[in-house]
Order: sequence, then C-alpha cells, then structure tokens
Amino acid sequence: MEAVRASAAWVASRSSHVTVDLQEIEKVVDQIQGDVPKVEWDYEGIHYFDNGPLTVQYLFVLDALNFCFWPDKDLSYDHLASGLKSALEKDKNALDSDRLQNYTGPQLRQLLNWPRPLPIEEERVRLLHEELKRSFGGQAANLVKSAGNSAATLIELITRHFPGFRDHSLYKGHQVFLYKRAQIFVADLWGAFKGQNYGEFHDINSITIFADYIVPAVLRELGVLKYGSNLSCSIDSNSEIVPGSEEEVEIRACSIYAVEKMRDLISKKFGKQLLSIDIDLWLWSCGVQNMALSHHRTLSIYY
Repeated sequence: MEAVRASAAWVASRSSHVTVDLQEIEKVVDQIQGDVPKVEWDYEGIHYFDNGPLTVQYLFVLDALNFCFWPDKDLSYDHLASGLKSALEKDKNALDSDRLQNYTGPQLRQLLNWPRPLPIEEERVRLLHEELKRSFGGQAANLVKSAGNSAATLIELITRHFPGFRDHSLYKGHQVFLYKRAQIFVADLWGAFKGQNYGEFHDINSITIFADYIVPAVLRELGVLKYGSNLSCSIDSNSEIVPGSEEEVEIRACSIYAVEKMRDLISKKFGKQLLSIDIDLWLWSCGVQNMALSHHRTLSIYY
C-alpha cells in the first residue's frame, strides 16, 4: 500500500536509532539468488477454511485479535488461530456479529480454550465489539465484496470503519501509516482462497510486509537492520519499548523499507517480481522456528 511504503521510506531516511544496511541486503539477495522458499498459507494446519463466507468471518475476527502474544510466554498466534477454528467447528454461529458484540473477557477465553487472562484482554474484547453489523450487515464477506477486488480499497475500508485497525503513529511531526493487521487480513484472504473468490485482488503486489516483532528480529539477525547501542541493550535485556516512541516506529518502518529495497534489488539483479507477502512469510517462518531471537517488546493492539 503506497501510504505505508511512503511512510516507511520517510522514517528510514530520518531514523536515529535504526539503520538499514544496504550492503547486507545485497548479501542476502545474492545468498538466496533472488528467490525465497515458498511458504504455503496454513502450512501448520491451524486455520479454519470452508471456501466460503464463514472463512472470511473467521479471518476477520482472527486478524482483529492478532496482536501482543509475548507477555504470556505460553501463548502464540497458533493458539488464537486454532482456538477460533475449534470454536467454529463446534458452533458455526460462534463468530456471528451479534455474539461478537457481547463477548466478555472470560467468554473470549472460553472460546479460545485459554485458561487465564489474555494479554491486553480488555482491548481484545473491545475490538470484538466494533460494529461490523452497522455497515456490512454483520458479514465480513460483505466488507470484502465492497472493495471490488482491490487490496488497497479493502484496507481503506477497514481503517475507515474499524478504529482498532488504524495502525499509525506520529513520528517527528509526521503521520506514519503501518497497517499491519489490515494488510495481513488481505494477505490471509489471498492465501486462504489462493487468489480466487474472496481472495482475488488485482493489486495484491501493493501490500507490504506486516511489521510485527518477529520479522524485525530476523532482519536484525541477518544484519539488514542495525540498532543503536541503547536500543540494542533494551531489546537484549527484554526491556519494554514504549508504543509510539521513535524507537518503536523506526523498528517497524525500517523493516518495511528494508524489504522493499530487497524486492527492488531482486527485480534489478534477477528479473524476478516477488511479492512482499511471500518475503514476509519466509522471514516470519524463520523467526517462529528460532524463538530464541531477541525481539522488541511493546504492549500494542496493532501487532
């Protein structure tokens, strides 16, 4: 999405705590020979899929809640995805909009089969209560249809109607758009439906990576991202990074910018047009296979 790309480039050009190492990007690109291993959507087998509107509803709820797992060392994205899948398999109406608007924290835990309070649980419940029904008849599928097969339009609709998806910050007096969860909803649709039906987008290449806390850690491990000494110390000591701080915005924006430079270099050197989605899946899968990597810790509803 152009607003995200432009924001990321703006931050990267003014960054004080994070540097994108272009030489290391070239090394990585040469090492992978301009390609990344194909990581299939749902390679873990943890997602609900029925090839219809209920899958769209499932993905929308999943991505509304897809943030901030790290405070509970036993909790992960897999628990969220598989918990919602199990709930739907038991009760096809579990994610109806009327039900979503009335869930409490304990009921959400029960839905996910999770034994204790979730991190930022009150915010997760609040986001479930955002009114899908008011504008789209309670159906996420109607939201997707309204976008006319445009990823950029769908993101614009999501961020217009659902405040919980408005992932932006103020950085050095400039508004920065990152839109991790809105973009990942598009990517999940595209991956689940294999680019067809609800997952057909003529501009899927407009999507950037999804700036979370795992992908930046992998980019740092690859040498692509370099952190200043104070930031490195904070991350390696598991200190929390304040949401909306310069450090946090730079980590996320520079990750997006770095992968965009990687895409550009792959196109230039190897003539291949990779999607940011595919690069993100590759980096993310590397990260979840090496959870010993130090990552930044920020209490945020956006990732």
